[in-house]
Amino acid sequence: MSQVFGNTTLSNLIRDTTYSATLQNVKEFQPQLGFMETHWAAYYLFMNNDKLATGLMFFLLHEFMYFFRCLPWFIIDQIPYFRRWKIQPTKIPSVKEQWHCFKSVLLSHFLVEAIPIWTFHPMCEKLGISVQVPFPSISRQTFEICLFFVLEDMWHYWAHRLFHYGVFYKYIHKQHHRYAAPFGLAAEYAHPMETMTLGFGTVGMPILYVMYTGNLHLFTLCLWITLRLFQAVDAHSGYHFPWSLCNFMPFWAGAEHHDLHHHFFIGNYASSFRWWDFCLDTEAGPDAKLSREEKMKSVAAKNIKKKN
Repeated sequence: MSQVFGNTTLSNLIRDTTYSATLQNVKEFQPQLGFMETHWAAYYLFMNNDKLATGLMFFLLHEFMYFFRCLPWFIIDQIPYFRRWKIQPTKIPSVKEQWHCFKSVLLSHFLVEAIPIWTFHPMCEKLGISVQVPFPSISRQTFEICLFFVLEDMWHYWAHRLFHYGVFYKYIHKQHHRYAAPFGLAAEYAHPMETMTLGFGTVGMPILYVMYTGNLHLFTLCLWITLRLFQAVDAHSGYHFPWSLCNFMPFWAGAEHHDLHHHFFIGNYASSFRWWDFCLDTEAGPDAKLSREEKMKSVAAKNIKKKN
């Protein structure tokens, strides 16, 4: 029996033999629920198995949102008009490269990510991640998602930076750097160890959050994962438009930031924001290199003056 209402009697009363009938019952008996809350409740009631419902939803959400966000970038790569905004305009991924990447990513989804996703609901129950309706307030969801972005970015910076050292790069991270000019599908083209390690930032930070607060809703987690997937795919798109988010939010990383990382194979380790690379002097590209050289010259000149 589903715990979406936390009331067995109500759940038995509303659940029906078809999804559409269950949906109508939810609308009739719980008219105060919003659109998404109504469909969410109907889905869990109709499935009548929260473990299966969560596993199926999470897996399909990940597959659909990832490839749905990759599709526009695949189409843009085929249209010469958009080359004016391509960061590395001479390096256009071929259909063959994209097909190879697609097969590799899809295989990784089924062999590496599917098992943790399908077994996620028991952990939700143990940690107190709720599936009940109504959802938390929009302000609470916004706060939690913003927090997850900040925490994931911190984890990603240090884990990603570690993957650029010695054996970690040679045997693990090098796979992701197969494409010096990244494209959308390449966002999750990575060694299984890297997928699990960096993926901890996406799933692990909400888990640590709920362990501390004891309060997190699965719908918020779904929104967070969707936005994180969109951010990862867009960062690998290889395009910088006048309307790109980083033009309005200077601290946002975006494709221009991550494209430099792939082009120069070092620096710009963060995922969503620029502050870690800025503060720790690990920005990539010729402009950042020139800035570091000027700082070194300035420090050297000051030291000479002190000695004299």
